[in-house]
Amino acid sequence: MTQRTFNILVLCTGNSARSILGEALFNHLGAGRVRAFSAGSKPTGRVNPVALETLERHGISLPDARSKSWDEIAVSPGLTLDFIFTVCDNAANEACPVWPGHPATAHWGIPDPAHVEPLEARRAAFEEAYQSLKRRVEVFLALPLETMMAEEAKAAAQRIHREAGQ
Repeated sequence: MTQRTFNILVLCTGNSARSILGEALFNHLGAGRVRAFSAGSKPTGRVNPVALETLERHGISLPDARSKSWDEIAVSPGLTLDFIFTVCDNAANEACPVWPGHPATAHWGIPDPAHVEPLEARRAAFEEAYQSLKRRVEVFLALPLETMMAEEAKAAAQRIHREAGQ
């Protein structure tokens, strides 16, 4: 019997920091059970180098990382999303495209590390964002997603965020 692969989209406005971390964490920790993508409503056009540095420090590679629009994901032929996570306040409040299959959505607001100064403080902020997302992703991936209804998974994702304290 073939195990189902879940498609996950991690959204943020710029798709340069938090959503990149989320994409990498879901793919790494999901170990083939999930396939994650990231995108933004107003992509910056480049991935924040401290995001990639943070991932590399944890042994996670994302060689094809790039900042892209959610429009690109929305028109990907044959891609049906199961879950969408917004990780910044701006993306949670914006009108999203209509996604085929009506995926379950949840908001995991994580403070933006991208503009923290000086550089050492920014690195610390990225590490904090990474750890916050990692805790949520680990708990979400421990759920029996294969047997859950979309609304149950959505409620669980929201609970995970509340219990994480942010």
